[in-house]
Amino acid sequence: MEQIPRAEVLARLRLENPWWAPPHEVPATYSRWNPRPYLGIFYPLLVNREVRRAIVLMGPRRVGKTFLIHHAIDRLIHDENVPPKRICYVSIDNPIYLHLSLEQVLALFSEATGTNVSVDESYVFFDEIQYLRAWEVHLKSLVDTFPNVKSVASGSAAAALRLKSNESGAGRFTDFLLPPVMFYEYLVLKGEEGLVQVGGPPESRTFSTPDIGELNSKFVHYLNFGGYPEVIFSKAIQEDPGRFIKNDIVDKVLLRDLPSLYGIQDIQELNSLFTSLAYNTAQELTLEDLATKSGVAKPTIKRYIEYLEAAFLIRTVRRIDQDARHFKRARNFKVYLANSSMRTALFSPLESSDNRIGALVETGIFSQWFHSQTVDRLHYARWKEGEVDIVSLNRQEKPQFAVEVKWSDRYCTRPTELTEPLMFCRKNDLSRLTVTTQTKEETQLILGVMVRFRPAALYAFTLGYNIILMKKRAQAAEP
Repeated sequence: MEQIPRAEVLARLRLENPWWAPPHEVPATYSRWNPRPYLGIFYPLLVNREVRRAIVLMGPRRVGKTFLIHHAIDRLIHDENVPPKRICYVSIDNPIYLHLSLEQVLALFSEATGTNVSVDESYVFFDEIQYLRAWEVHLKSLVDTFPNVKSVASGSAAAALRLKSNESGAGRFTDFLLPPVMFYEYLVLKGEEGLVQVGGPPESRTFSTPDIGELNSKFVHYLNFGGYPEVIFSKAIQEDPGRFIKNDIVDKVLLRDLPSLYGIQDIQELNSLFTSLAYNTAQELTLEDLATKSGVAKPTIKRYIEYLEAAFLIRTVRRIDQDARHFKRARNFKVYLANSSMRTALFSPLESSDNRIGALVETGIFSQWFHSQTVDRLHYARWKEGEVDIVSLNRQEKPQFAVEVKWSDRYCTRPTELTEPLMFCRKNDLSRLTVTTQTKEETQLILGVMVRFRPAALYAFTLGYNIILMKKRAQAAEP
């Protein structure tokens, strides 16, 4: 059997790295789009050479990891003046690299460019690293052997990557999670962040919009199509989201990634469960109810939910009672899609007036929080008389804030409909309650609680903006 000639592998490397030749530019496929704001968090890790670690860039399929890499390469060339031939990008999923180790790829990079990887400071990006068997062993060896090479390994099998990274990369890898696009990022990508005016000093920053109708239109579009960069910019995909999101994102995780990682035998069973969870996003569920309707044993359903959560497809949220206390036997929980546009791909887009849009809005709001390091502190409260959609508990398990997610303005004029959430606040010493609306923004003192009504779209933007800002500050504060 003939082996792939070395010359063909070198030719493929040159094709994937067009910046090696004049005009030394990243392909327009990437450079013509605005970068995700996450680039501002990823890039400092990339150029930091004081810590000798590889970066493992992980995230769900199609969230823009390859775009992020190429935007970073563009900055290395133009902002850091890194010689273009000291930057190498390799898409490991290409069959031409099938039988090559990372060190062999590095040797080919050196041969093609004249870069001395033992001496020259260089950057190597291994995209779709999960296609290389025992990639974590190869990558760890690379970090130890070539201290002047800054390595980045990216991959879409996020659950498997995190597992292998934690097992083998201690002290050698830095994990970087790129989640689906937030609403703030969506507007940045489209160049429409001017729809929200940000003002004031950091300690009292304000967010407002001159056109809530237009902002809502963008928000509903985001809820249906906004999680993945390619979907945002492609009308063809938006007309048939199932073909792209379901087939290329959901199905590959359900049919390939999770079965190979966890040895799942009944793929149809897993697929059916995920479909049910997606349709009921933001609704309260129980294992008993899911088992009864599906005919699958509760322990199996519990494992499947853990797998789906590890793959960043869903997020489970636990229930607390009216006293903000956990239940001794936690039977009830909510499941949210990690990105609301997955629901559109599986079923159909929803209009702003659809009676099911409320669950999608709640999913969209919660998905912004998934980017925050404090997401594990979020719960929902439910008791016989009422509920609160979002309650954050501090480290002492005391409520910090509460949010009631609505897609209606009627609560501004019908405050009695908020009696139970307000009583929850009073009972738990919360002086404020945030209630999202469709268009109204105002503040009212009701039953001794200051209620801030905010448009859901504006609230989602604010969350994303502040989460990115906090991530940057946290990174800058690290030694």
